[in-house]
Amino acid sequence: MSHSHTDVSDQVNNEACPLTEVLDHVAGKWSIGILVAAAHGPVRFTELERGITGISRRMLTLNLRKLERDGLLIRTVYPTVPPKVEYSLTPMARELHASLTGLVGWAERHRADITAARAAYDDAASNPDAHAGTGGR
Repeated sequence: MSHSHTDVSDQVNNEACPLTEVLDHVAGKWSIGILVAAAHGPVRFTELERGITGISRRMLTLNLRKLERDGLLIRTVYPTVPPKVEYSLTPMARELHASLTGLVGWAERHRADITAARAAYDDAASNPDAHAGTGGR
């Protein structure tokens, strides 16, 4: 193996692997919904459960624990009967929320472009003869 190939492997292992792990946690289907919902102030479990379409209680619980463990949520338990539990974003999660808001804006602005690109790609894939000589698709 060449020295330059080893350098690339080291770089991937040192930078991309931890990055991928973090992105898997914060960019998951349910994590984004939880972070967006909690960004508007402390939120209770039942509010999250009602507000995030399709999430089960178990999946919500697992994701809340994961986000709390990652330092993105603060879980506050109030000594009442029954116990009242609220979740709020940490400062680190507030910064992440700002980035997610930018990503959501980008997705909204380019939704039609992506839909058109998919249709063109699918059309070219289903009619290869009609697109012969258009760049090697």
